[in-house]
Amino acid sequence: MFKNTSKIILISVCFALFVVTLGAYTRLTNAGLGCPDWPGCYGHMILPEKGQALTHAQSSFPQLPIEKTKAWTEMAHRYAAGTLGFFILFIVFQTIKAIRKDIPFPRIVPFILLGLLFFQAALGMWTVTLKLLPVVVMGHLLGGISILACLWWCYLSIRSIDNQRLMTRENDIDSFKPWIILGCLIVFSQIALGGWVSANYAGLSCVGFPSCNGALLPSLDLSHAFNFISPIGANYQGGLLDSPARITIQFVHRVGALVTFTYVSILAILLLKSRRRSVKKAAIFALITLLLQFCLGILNVLYLLPIKVAVAHNGVAALLFLSMLALAHHTKRERMFL
Repeated sequence: MFKNTSKIILISVCFALFVVTLGAYTRLTNAGLGCPDWPGCYGHMILPEKGQALTHAQSSFPQLPIEKTKAWTEMAHRYAAGTLGFFILFIVFQTIKAIRKDIPFPRIVPFILLGLLFFQAALGMWTVTLKLLPVVVMGHLLGGISILACLWWCYLSIRSIDNQRLMTRENDIDSFKPWIILGCLIVFSQIALGGWVSANYAGLSCVGFPSCNGALLPSLDLSHAFNFISPIGANYQGGLLDSPARITIQFVHRVGALVTFTYVSILAILLLKSRRRSVKKAAIFALITLLLQFCLGILNVLYLLPIKVAVAHNGVAALLFLSMLALAHHTKRERMFL
């Protein structure tokens, strides 16, 4: 049961990573409102290409001209997210079978995944209907990351059940458990900060590196920058915050990047001393993704947010978080969530 199921879950992890990066591409190309309605697009499940059907679609939203590229980008993201939902339903079905047959299998995370799936769908709807309300956009990103993380945790758990290594070998990184968990929280918080930067279109608010608009410490406006209660009804495409607030968001994200880089690099280097080969691999992968992520962040600033680099910045952030979860999983001696 585990062999085939673990392969399917691994495929779902890869597909979830694709959905997360596609969502980043959708945001970065300003295609979040490429379809002004939900779940359809200008009243259609598939946007018409030409003719009377296209004219009828436009008449449904006369104040919002159809931009085909943006509309198809948004629809592609929706279809991909819907496909991911079938993977999650398969995992839940396998969980129910395992419970009935009393077979070792993750029993909590799959149902968390199911709840996240429905909540993520609601966030996707609110992203459109609330016109890119920043807190919803950030929540939608974190929801995607959470689904990816839960799928990865399911995969690691099944692998550990299958080969029994976590139960038969001495765990030499138990003392690192609280520090690894803290590392996971730091990386997740930094991803949330990145989502807030993106949701408020603050990616280019600080010009130059390491300085921000010529100052190492610019004037900050924390009260407006991190006010998560925004008025409902306005169109937030392009962002509505003033320049000082956006500069503050970007600067805090930079500080967070420095904290993340320092903490995770020290932790990963210390974990390289572990006798377990799998721990060393996870630590090395964390170091590689951390360095790559830091470089991509600098390139985003120096070259004014090129789309390929910006999308890669989102994808590598997700990979860094997965590497931290892999390290957290290695601190467990017992079967996970049975």
